[in-house]
Amino acid sequence: MAGGVSQNGAAGHEPDRTHKVRLGGMALRNGLLVHGPEHWAVAVRARDGSIQVDSGRKPRFRGPLADLPGVRGVARLSEAFALLPLIKRQVPEVRLPFEDGRLLAAMIGTSIVSTGVRRGARTPGREAVLALLGIAPAALALKDSELASYHAVEHKAIAAYEQGTDAAEAAKEHDRCGSNLVAPMLLSTLAGNVLVRSLLRARGPLAGASVALGSVALSVEMFAWSERHPDRPLARAFHRPGYEMQRLFATREPTPEQLEVGRAAIAEILRLELPRTE
Repeated sequence: MAGGVSQNGAAGHEPDRTHKVRLGGMALRNGLLVHGPEHWAVAVRARDGSIQVDSGRKPRFRGPLADLPGVRGVARLSEAFALLPLIKRQVPEVRLPFEDGRLLAAMIGTSIVSTGVRRGARTPGREAVLALLGIAPAALALKDSELASYHAVEHKAIAAYEQGTDAAEAAKEHDRCGSNLVAPMLLSTLAGNVLVRSLLRARGPLAGASVALGSVALSVEMFAWSERHPDRPLARAFHRPGYEMQRLFATREPTPEQLEVGRAAIAEILRLELPRTE
């Protein structure tokens, strides 16, 4: 793994910027995580005001099974979440999205409310309420916080690379944001719970886990389909709730200092991922 705090590329080598790599990212409470096909890079604002940059190779789940429809989405999400303990261990200064007392309190509160809702009659309305309660902690964590600003940094920095512009000029909303999974996941979770619990009469943790896993797999496939067909009415319908979440509370315009952190993360991931010319 590449270590250190340097924000510069390897001396004597310039990336071939005509070749675009697909980038993803995750907002941190004090910076940005960006990942490409094979590597990850993180840039955070340290307590002394400096920008600390680090990077390494991604954990990958490979093999024919990992590329199957329905499995590939879960595999890619699992890779992203597997990065978190690795990055926290390698860069202790990183503050992860869920490292916040308000978020913990929100999770406990929604858990208590959800328990009460589950005691009611099993109806599609009840399942819809439970699904909405599931995203409430994340919504609270993003509202009016540094995390929302770095969420915008993530979108603007990646869009700037994709569009060949500067991050300050890019929109704070992005079509590939994970918030665009909200509508598919709510719909698939609702349908899955109605099918498994109400019609099949399945109960217990295994039934719940099956619905959750199936919902993630289906939602990621729907997300990928909508990205391939952005002009289809159904694709626009899937994206709209996520876009509105981004516009209203999940992102806010970052400061120049925060954008500087995003540029550092992008520079590091491109140093690792782009082909080099001698």
